[in-house]
Amino acid sequence: MFGAVPTLGADFRADRMRSGRHGRALRVGLISGLVPLSLALVQCGKAPDPAALAANSQANVQVVAKTNSQTSRVASGDTFEDRFPAPQFEERFPSASESFLQRQMSDFSPKRAVQQQPREQSPYKVASLEPQVPYKRPGREDLTTLVSMKSSAFPYFGNNPASDAPFLNISKGDRRGHRSYSGRVYWQDETYSDSRVLVHVPEHFDVRKPGVIVVFFHGNGATLERDVRDRQLVPKQITDSGANAVLLAPQMAVDAADSSAGKFWQPGGFKRFMAESADHLARLTGDPNSARAFANMPIVIVGYSGGFLPTAWSLEVGGISDRVRGVVLLDAVYGEMDKFASWIESHRSGFFVSSYTRYTARRDRELMSMLRQKGISVAEDMDGPLQPGSVVFVETGEGITHRDYVTRAWTRDPLKDVLVKMSATPSLALTRVAATNPSVSSR
Repeated sequence: MFGAVPTLGADFRADRMRSGRHGRALRVGLISGLVPLSLALVQCGKAPDPAALAANSQANVQVVAKTNSQTSRVASGDTFEDRFPAPQFEERFPSASESFLQRQMSDFSPKRAVQQQPREQSPYKVASLEPQVPYKRPGREDLTTLVSMKSSAFPYFGNNPASDAPFLNISKGDRRGHRSYSGRVYWQDETYSDSRVLVHVPEHFDVRKPGVIVVFFHGNGATLERDVRDRQLVPKQITDSGANAVLLAPQMAVDAADSSAGKFWQPGGFKRFMAESADHLARLTGDPNSARAFANMPIVIVGYSGGFLPTAWSLEVGGISDRVRGVVLLDAVYGEMDKFASWIESHRSGFFVSSYTRYTARRDRELMSMLRQKGISVAEDMDGPLQPGSVVFVETGEGITHRDYVTRAWTRDPLKDVLVKMSATPSLALTRVAATNPSVSSR
């Protein structure tokens, strides 16, 4: 029995030795773990890194681990607000010393390969139910054309009032002709068969507004295209004047030294010519209903050189002398003074202008004397406005030629100057387009 006791004591001492070695190992392990922890705790005395603090999104929570369970519980302070605190003002809106990089949603889109710019294509219009720009009717251009009229000067088969003999006073076989005062023979089929009339309607002309019809009788040795239109520029002068006017220029003797008036010799011949012209003008301007407006429009007759003869007879026997508001003679008083004086005396609401060179000076002075004897005042310059009843004689000096008189008389483009002066006189009802009021007539 006593032999068993020593055995127990030895075992106890062995156990104590094993326990001591285990304790020392435990202390060494604890020291090894506490040393790094102590080093980390030393860092707590330093200021936190702002960048690391801003990046840190974890809350300060306490978790108690259980060895016998795979779950954890949150301490009493672990709330949603603790884990996801609301951002502070300075976090959303940086100070003035900080930079704030602005980004768009496209910055976060997947990057695309750079595409080449497409080649420039021709412009195109997109159809629309409502136009972007209101429709505007295209402007009308000046209209200058030749129109054949039955009532024009020729052909003419009546008598010559100067001799009361047939106008076609010579024949050769089947051909008939006229022997002029100079003794030269002009054949009817070459000289007196052209019934065309040069018609000119400016782009700005408006039949709804007060206007005027200018009738131009050309002189000797002329054609409508070569001389009236291209050399004397009569249509251009009318357009350039700005007056609400249209032009009628009948072909007289074709390229001949002859002033014969043809059908304008006949009583009512000028009236018939103007009536037919009204229908043609209405059609040319695009409104047949405007014929009545043209049929009542005032008239200004311009006679150049040999054109004095159809001018005088139109005033004397034409049948519509009351519609004539003005007469302009361009180096054209070669005779018929009594007819001009009679019209001036009986039509004081119209005006009369005669400009002359030395070739017609004697007859112009004679006509001035006749008018003064009738108590009619006469002016001898074109400086003043044209008024109803104005009678003006203008002598032009040296260097002004008869051939160029339609484009250069007392001024360049004298016909234009007359129309401008008429346009400045409302009492003549010949006002400029820009200043006129629409009349009762309409398109």
